[in-house]
Formats: sequence, structure tokens, C-alpha cells
Amino acid sequence: MPVQVTKKDKETSQNLAHRFTKTVRQSGVLLQIRKERFFKRAKSDLVKKRSAIRRVKTKAEKIIADKLAKPK
Repeated sequence: MPVQVTKKDKETSQNLAHRFTKTVRQSGVLLQIRKERFFKRAKSDLVKKRSAIRRVKTKAEKIIADKLAKPK
């Protein structure tokens, strides 16, 4: 949905730019574009499971490494 603003008779370019930005804000085009730009897809179940398994493994390895570390 393109936004168009035509210049009226004896209208300054500054007023035209102001009217254009006002119509763009009211149309909601920028909000829609920002939503699409920063949209993140939900992770699949398989990806969630793999990341959870990786977290558990690294936590267990860290605990074991801390137990085997030399005392200070």
C-alpha cells in the first residue's frame, strides 16, 4: 500500500515533506515494516532439545572440572 502525496498549488516543499511524513505515520507502514524486520521465528522442538542437551552436558563438564581442580 504505497503512500502518495501530491504537491498543492503554492505549497512549499517543507509543508509537502511535513504532510508526507504525517501520512506515512498515520498509515502505519513503518510499524509494519519494523515488525517484519525484527520478527524471529520460533525455534523448532528439535533445536530446543539439542540446545537443552548441550547445556546439561556443559554444566556437568564444568562441575566435574571444578571437582578435579587443584586446591589453592
